[in-house]
This record gives sequence, C-alpha cells and structure tokens, in this order.
Amino acid sequence: MRRQGHHRPHAKQGRVKGMVGKLSIAVLVLLICTVSLMFSSSSSGTSRSGYRSEIKVEELWRRADAGGWRPSSAPRSDWPPPPAPSESNGFLRVRCNGGLNQQRTAICNAVLAARIMNATLVLPELDANSFWHDESGFYGIYDVEHFIQTLRFDVQIVERIPEIRKNGKIKKIKAFQLRPPRDAPINWYTTVALEKMKEHGAIYLTPFSHRLAEEIDNSEYQRLRCRVNYHALRFKPHIMKLSQSIVDKLRSQGHFMSIHLRFEMDMLAFAGCLDIFTPHEQAILKKYRKENFAPKVLNYDERRAIGKCPLTPEEVGLILRAMGFDNSTRIFLAAGELFGGNRFMKPLRTLFPHLENHSSVERIDELVENTRGLAGSAVDYMVCLLSDIFMPTYDGPSNFANNLLGHRLYYGFRTTIRPDRKGLAPIFIDRENGQKAGFDEAVRRVMLKTNFGGPRKRMSPESFYTNSWPECFCQSSPQNPADKCPPDDVVQILSSHLESEATDGFQSLTSLNSTISGAER
Repeated sequence: MRRQGHHRPHAKQGRVKGMVGKLSIAVLVLLICTVSLMFSSSSSGTSRSGYRSEIKVEELWRRADAGGWRPSSAPRSDWPPPPAPSESNGFLRVRCNGGLNQQRTAICNAVLAARIMNATLVLPELDANSFWHDESGFYGIYDVEHFIQTLRFDVQIVERIPEIRKNGKIKKIKAFQLRPPRDAPINWYTTVALEKMKEHGAIYLTPFSHRLAEEIDNSEYQRLRCRVNYHALRFKPHIMKLSQSIVDKLRSQGHFMSIHLRFEMDMLAFAGCLDIFTPHEQAILKKYRKENFAPKVLNYDERRAIGKCPLTPEEVGLILRAMGFDNSTRIFLAAGELFGGNRFMKPLRTLFPHLENHSSVERIDELVENTRGLAGSAVDYMVCLLSDIFMPTYDGPSNFANNLLGHRLYYGFRTTIRPDRKGLAPIFIDRENGQKAGFDEAVRRVMLKTNFGGPRKRMSPESFYTNSWPECFCQSSPQNPADKCPPDDVVQILSSHLESEATDGFQSLTSLNSTISGAER
C-alpha cells in the first residue's frame, strides 16, 4: 500500500485539475444564465407584447413597444418612374372579386402586377358582391383622385382603356381575357400575361383574388403593396367622416376596444361547427355549406378540440374577463348578422353591457343610407383601425380581421388581442364539463404567450397583408443597413425623377383622365 506522502505532487496536480474543472462548470453556468437573462430582457424590451409574467390591462390600452421601428413603405433604392403612355407595354384590367377586404388585397396585387409588366393600370373593377349586392364600385368606396395621385411614382393609372385612332378611324382596344393561376409567381406575369398584353394591347384578368404570390423576394415590390394598402386606398370622404364621428363618440367616455365577432352563418358553415345549434339551425348551416363549400366530412368534437371553431360571444367575454377587463369596458362590435340570435349574444352583453355597433352609436338617417353593403363594412373597418384595442375572434380565412391586423401594425403597433383558439379549446371544454376551478388562471397562461401588437417575425402561413414587418418598417439607427429609413426628402427625389423623365407622359395621362365624363364614373 502506497503512502500518500509519496504522491503529493500528483495529488496537488489532481486538486488543481479539479478546481479548474469546477471553475469551468461555474463559468459555463454563469454564461448560460447571462445569455438567458439577456434573451429574456431582449424579448421583453423589444416588444411589450412578448412573453411576460402577468397581463396589465392598463398597458394594453397603450400602443405596443415599437422597439425603435416605424412604418415606412417609401422606396429605399433606385425606383424609376413608371413608363410614359407611349412606352407602356399595354393596359391591364382586373376584376376584384370577394368582399371589401379581399378586393382590397386584389387592388394591391393589381398595382404590383402593372408595375412588374411596365403596364398602364385601368382603375380596378370591384365585383358586385353576391353577399352585399353592392354595385357602387371603386368610385363608391374609394377616393379615386387620391389613389391615382398617391401612386404617380409607381404606375400610370387610367380610368378606362382609351380609344385609338387608326387609318382615320376611332378604334376600341379589346382586352384579351385571362384567368391567372392562384398565387401566380412573378414570371407568369412577365411571360404568359405580358406576351398576351403585347399581342392584344390590353389584357383582362378575371377573377383576380389571390392571383399573385404574397411572398416575393423583392422588398421594393412588397413596399409598393404597402403604399397601395396603407396610403393610396383611402375611403370616400363621407365614409371617413362617419367613421371619425363614431370614434369620437366612443372615445368621449374613455378608451374603447373593437371586436370582430365572426359568429356568422357563412363562417360557422365553413368551419363545420354545428353541434351547439338547434336541429333547425343545423339544417340551415348544412344547406349553406353544401351550396357554397366543397364536400368534406367534419367532426365537431375534433374541430373544437383543435380550435377550428369560431369563438362564441360568451367565450369572447370570458377571455376578456379572465384577462382583467371589467364590465365598464366599452366595446364596438363589427359583425354581420349573429347566427343563433339573442341567446348567444346575451351572455356577452351580461359580462360587458357597454356594447355598441355603428347603428347604435350614430342613430341618424345619413348613417343608415351610407353604411349599406361595402360602405358599411368600410365604416366598421375604420372604427376598428382607430380603436385602442382590436380583437378578432376568428382570424383564419377572415380577410377583414387579417387586413386589420396588418393595418394596425403599420399604423403604429396598435394593440391587438389574438386569442389562441387551439390553446384555449381544452380549457373551455373542461369548463363545459364542470371543471371551472382555475379557469381564469388557465386562460391567462395561454394569453400571456400571445403577441399584442409589437414587431414580430412573419410565420407561415401568415399573410404578408397581416404582417408586413420588416419590409414596410425601418429604423433610424439600425444594426442591419437594409433596415435604415429612407431619406426625409424621398418624395422630392421621386418627384424630380418623375418630372425629368416622364413629365410629358404624365401630363397626357392626366388630360386623358380628366376627359372621362361624370356619368362614366
């Protein structure tokens, strides 16, 4: 047996190695903790809407933390003016189908398509929607002069295809009709569509809904979409006036939130969530589904368990109460006709008695006359845009909710409450089965993980129109040069380009537009 004294040098060396090993572990643990702390701090610092430990209602009434970002859709690189009429490849006509917000998206895509093809855009046609029965068209909803003027640096726009004089005769250009593929790539427009345009002088794309891919690897093209959506598409003055009047009356008593309550026949039929209704109501929904959607076997319990059913009005109220909103909260409801009647609305009204819609706030004949069809949807859109908080109850295939989420993000990171239906579904199911203990806390845990309106990465299948960050935002002092804000005089720069390269063409275009008679408008 060896004595320890004979091995002192080795023992000392072992102790040193042991100390070094322990120190390395300590340093590693400290490093991990530091990185974790930095990440946690960064997550909460960049956006008030990151993961947090509690929900503070008073903070939700304020805008989310922008993290140094601000909206900006102006070009940040060389952006030539549109071609003069004589240099245009032809005329582009489109017919935008669907409701107000689906048409809005189509208009943005039409402007981009015209830019891609170096074409002259004919003022987009709005489909006389079968649901709204509205034939007011672009002129009845949007400010046409503002639309054309705002996009003067991007595309030439005319109100109709002009007639041409050939061999002493006046001849009409007949647009060649094409049906674009859904989510068509850019090269479809630069090949198939452009070839037909050059051959015929004009093309007519119909239907034109979701006919241009949303994810395009060209930030300038994406910013053009934002210029159209958030700057050029301005509603008619009477719609803006009515909307502002409603907002002023709601805000005269403090903060207010808006809720897009998507508990309507079309959405319920689409989702296949029928079991909570009477046999007669189920028959109505089944008939609507059969007439409007592709055949598909849908199991209610399965759909409900994964959050595929629209929230009921009562569930909306329970979420808000669990988050800390009390019964003094003023709520503006943007919704069509609630399916199932008052028995579904009563629980929400009991929880939150201060419920309003555009008809209850402004009880005047002018409002009734001007909020029919698409105009009524436009008023709801503007009130929801300007509200302190917006809550969509079903933002799956809802163009209204998805477009508003994107617009509110661009409009200064305004607070949104987006219920995680999949995360909340088992909590509501347990409550229905009598397990009510801990309900509020369980709801809060789910909602704490949601984003309330700050900058956030776009995740597939999220639409560009729902979240245009970072393409349509910038920073004054960015880490990435691509995120730097454009110069303050960007409009003057674009104006000088337009004046020096396309003055004659723009003047002739303006002259052409001014000759269109009021009857044709």
